[in-house]
Amino acid sequence: MNLSFFGAAKTVTGSLFLLETEHSTILVDCGMFQGGKAMDEVNYQPFAFNVSKVDAVVLTHAHIDHSGRLPKLIKEGFAGKIVATQATSDLCDIMLKDSAHIQEMEAQWATRKKMRKSEPAVEPLYTQEDAEEVLKLFVSIDFDTKTAITDNISVNFISSGHMLGSGFAEIFITENGKETKYTFSGDVGNYNQPLLPDPSLLISSDYLMLESTYGNRYHDDLQTYRTQLLDIILQTLRRGGNVIIPSFAVGRTQEMLYEINHYKENAMLAEFADVPVFVDSPLAINATEIFKRHYHLSDADTKALLAQGDDPLMFAGLKYSSTTEDSIAINFDTEPKIIISASGMCDAGRIRHHLKNNLWRENSSIVFVGYQAEGSLGRMLLDGAKTVKLFGEDVAVNAKIYDIDAYSGHADLNGLLNVIATMQNRPEKIVLVHGEEDSLINLAAEIKKKFNIRTLIPSYGDILDLSLDKEIIGKWDVEALPTKEEMALSQAAPQPQPVASATLIRGNKDILIAIADLNKKVGNLKQTLSESAHDRIMDYVGIINMILQKENNR
Repeated sequence: MNLSFFGAAKTVTGSLFLLETEHSTILVDCGMFQGGKAMDEVNYQPFAFNVSKVDAVVLTHAHIDHSGRLPKLIKEGFAGKIVATQATSDLCDIMLKDSAHIQEMEAQWATRKKMRKSEPAVEPLYTQEDAEEVLKLFVSIDFDTKTAITDNISVNFISSGHMLGSGFAEIFITENGKETKYTFSGDVGNYNQPLLPDPSLLISSDYLMLESTYGNRYHDDLQTYRTQLLDIILQTLRRGGNVIIPSFAVGRTQEMLYEINHYKENAMLAEFADVPVFVDSPLAINATEIFKRHYHLSDADTKALLAQGDDPLMFAGLKYSSTTEDSIAINFDTEPKIIISASGMCDAGRIRHHLKNNLWRENSSIVFVGYQAEGSLGRMLLDGAKTVKLFGEDVAVNAKIYDIDAYSGHADLNGLLNVIATMQNRPEKIVLVHGEEDSLINLAAEIKKKFNIRTLIPSYGDILDLSLDKEIIGKWDVEALPTKEEMALSQAAPQPQPVASATLIRGNKDILIAIADLNKKVGNLKQTLSESAHDRIMDYVGIINMILQKENNR
């Protein structure tokens, strides 16, 4: 069996592995690369392999860095089945449609810029129609149910505790009368997390493909980071600021709601017991409803709360923002508040508007509760950027920036090692994926020291035959992934220009009155505009409103 790596090889995102046998060809995952514009361009590259010959895709979970290129796969000729758990299938129904909407909107925006230069239109990576078509190919199976997907390949999902529906994918391949088990970890869940049970134990595997996102780090315990988040919230609210939590719409948002419900139910928010909490993400709103439909997959603590009549994803002061107008209105509410918004890495979505309205405020806090990939805006902020570019404007970073990585859905070093330690029959070889260089190297060294198991770290495009002593048997003709420097350059904000400053408006009351009038008129245009055109204009309204708010506060 040949195993090729078309993503998550010496990088965290873009999960895609090609398994080829004499009789069948399957993929494990088909995710998008994330990490800024440089990585976005990689998503547009054609698949290097013959898509039409792929019999099936085994999907470990619904996160876009594992599922996001599925519509592109069908666009290029895939017609097989996509095998996933029921919860993963349900989440993909909303997540892939949302991703397609983003692709279309970004393409429309880029095309308008191109047209002004008489340049060709930009095609979206895929469309809503592509997403609808790929959803027809999903086949749902239960956890712990070995199921044949081709004549010589079967799959079994074991709960990995990373997100709702996520699973270790045990791939059983029969060649020459012998069955071999290849286990793909997908993403391994963190331990003692809200809502979800801990990762289930693996019994055995011949070969293990193991994620390594936090292969060189340790998470704090539950009580430590619960206290840390509570302290940040109280300190920020007492300064009169807003708490901004960039959060993945699926998984992390629901965990944040669980924690805030815990604070409220136990009277831990002191004078801010009634603080408003905004979930500003249509995708997160829909995902929360799917979580509620699958409460049977939750952990014992959650089930105990439900038995007592306490729904941990509902509490007083919780407000959902569905429309663009709802989202914009949040930033005109001067009351201190908590805002949870997507995307978690800040590369897209409404969170960028909230960052633009709060990064420059010294009394606000930005709290990261999930992994931030190299090249992403979130990573830039964690790395200490003093200025970032948002919607064509350079924004000063004056807010306090926090990182609570214990809320990550990924296991830390101890959790990853525990996957191996608890196996009754350990693998002959381990392949490390889904990690940056430091994490990969450290985890490989720990595995060598503790278990003395041969560990491999493949590169993008490598072809392996794990049954051989010299496993790397070739390499696909693929363009190298962007370097850290290239990713950082693609996200860097240019030096501010002396003109175009919002301060030029200061004091000109006639202009301020005219802008306010325009703001009101644009808000009434929705009936005569397409949804996409209206949303784009409302983006500009948001910028105008921010300028007005700054001027009113001078």
